[in-house]
Amino acid sequence: MNIVPIVLAATRMLMPVPAEITDAPGRMPVDGAFTIGIAGSADERLLAGVRRTRERLSRRTGLDLPALRTGEGPATLRIRAARLGSAIPALGDDESYTLEIGDGGGDLRAPTVVGALRGLETFLQLVEGDGQGYFIRGVRIADRPRFPWRGLLIDSGRHFMPIEVLKRNLDGMAAVKLNVLHWHLTEDQGFRVESRRHPKLHQMGSDGLFYTQDELRGIVAYAAARGIRVVPEFDMPGHVTSWLVGYPELATLPGPYAIGDKWGIYDPVLDPTRDEVYTFLDGFLGEMAAIFPDAYLHIGGDENNGKHWDQSARVQEYKRAHGLADNHALQAHFNRRVAQILTRHGKKVAGWEEILHPDLPKDIVIQSWKGPQPLAEAARQGFSGLLSAGYYLDYIHTAAKHYAVDPIAADAGLDAAQAARVLGGEACMWSEFVGPETIDSRIWPRMAAIAERFWSPATVTDVDDMYRRLEPIGVQLEDLGLTHEKNADMMVRRLAEGGDVEAVRTLAAVVEQVKVYARDDSRQSTRHTPLTRLVDAARPDSREGRRVSALVAALLSGASASRDPLRATFAAWQRAGGAIAQVAADAPILANAIPLGGDLATVGRLGDEALGYLQEGAPPTGWADAARAALDAAAKPKAEVELVVVEPVRALVAAAATRRP
Repeated sequence: MNIVPIVLAATRMLMPVPAEITDAPGRMPVDGAFTIGIAGSADERLLAGVRRTRERLSRRTGLDLPALRTGEGPATLRIRAARLGSAIPALGDDESYTLEIGDGGGDLRAPTVVGALRGLETFLQLVEGDGQGYFIRGVRIADRPRFPWRGLLIDSGRHFMPIEVLKRNLDGMAAVKLNVLHWHLTEDQGFRVESRRHPKLHQMGSDGLFYTQDELRGIVAYAAARGIRVVPEFDMPGHVTSWLVGYPELATLPGPYAIGDKWGIYDPVLDPTRDEVYTFLDGFLGEMAAIFPDAYLHIGGDENNGKHWDQSARVQEYKRAHGLADNHALQAHFNRRVAQILTRHGKKVAGWEEILHPDLPKDIVIQSWKGPQPLAEAARQGFSGLLSAGYYLDYIHTAAKHYAVDPIAADAGLDAAQAARVLGGEACMWSEFVGPETIDSRIWPRMAAIAERFWSPATVTDVDDMYRRLEPIGVQLEDLGLTHEKNADMMVRRLAEGGDVEAVRTLAAVVEQVKVYARDDSRQSTRHTPLTRLVDAARPDSREGRRVSALVAALLSGASASRDPLRATFAAWQRAGGAIAQVAADAPILANAIPLGGDLATVGRLGDEALGYLQEGAPPTGWADAARAALDAAAKPKAEVELVVVEPVRALVAAAATRRP
């Protein structure tokens, strides 16, 4: 069977790309007479979804749109869901829909309410404007997800995330058809849920920053109204320092314990040898199972270094008595008992790949953070799984790098049955270096590209087209209250402290945070460290860097029209770079950025010189070597960021160096 890649017309700004899309004749106006009508099955989820659609459409167009119509009467956009579907979202729900637009209006049809909600998000992305007003071009779409589990992990354990942060990100998730919020709720640095059975968990383990049970239920309901499951994670047996502050008797070694301040892997671990630990967990997990209705509960299971187990004579004797060869076998023993507890409470286990063991029940879900091969191995053993490796948003990789990763690797070697066990993937927003002010900018808009990888056909891989669509989608996401654009510029203004804002803005636009966890290596941060420096204001995926790279590539391919924009850019870099030291004189928070200013000015000067030599003749002897050395120095990270415009200028220098007198 030949698989034909889906190519969107240049006018289409859809993300994720639908499974099937065909242009059709006609044009449906979106004007003051535009109406939305619902026929067939409807509940409050669909009614509320249509109201949100109308409000967003009204804000975007400035039109005072008529109210929703119900029943079989006429409407511009007619919506019909065949049945309500599950009131509480569940794995495997039918999210498909069809959408047809023409001169006579539009028809959105879906088997379930959730499918209709997915179609409404596509409808909003189709709206265009021209001199005649707003409209949607004729189109036929038949859409369905490639994977049933498409998630985003938000870590509220290391840095607490207020309810409004979660709600606006749930709205963003719905806009790009994600359907799982993986909520990481406990960590060495904080226990974030109210427990009425064991109140010292949140009273002593949270610094007062926790979610009440009513707030937890509120997020579950808010997500469900958008067709999104909430899978809570209570990490165990490691990452439990905050548990042990109030209940040190759960620990392998005696306390006392204090909430963790620093980042990294902690030694404290639950004692798997004591029945009292499992009795405690039974009470707590039963309490949580009543709040979170999803079939799965995530038990973490990662990064238990086993040091406290190794130091405990009681644990070593227990291992010998039970024939447990090593700590991995001991943790599997612990996991089996926890799985039995969860089964009694009507839940299935999800966990990180460290929990993988042949003795565990096959209905668990393995989440891989180490790579696609462990996920493939889990599938071969009969376990369902998710991929998170390659989707760690806190690594600060570009959208293109995330986009290139597929939950089913090309070399996975899985047969059809094994491939079906790969349920999808989850992007992870670990919160060592994000707080409520910056988390949106680390998730969006890159998350939209990852969402496309989870929803769209595997043949949708064009990176340039992804970026073409990502820009307008990123703007549309702001309409949901997300702050990825607004807060970034606000932070730049704050850094400048009334000084030359444009200079700081220019510098911030061409730097990115150092990748993976190099940031923690450069400055030992804690959960109390303010996240307000240049590194926090910098964007993870510099659009200015992409623009300059594209201009340089075009120029070197013969497009002389790129020369003037590059000259203007290089002049701006020299001006801004020279001004940073002066701004920092009155804004000490920028002191560590002064060398970056010098680097930016140097890169701008070398770029301008290279343009001149390319146009006017060969550079003098030694210029190219000196330029390369200066670019090497500028490329070295400083202030926990790196200049992302060094490489395109390096390409210009290399081209200029080949010129002959």
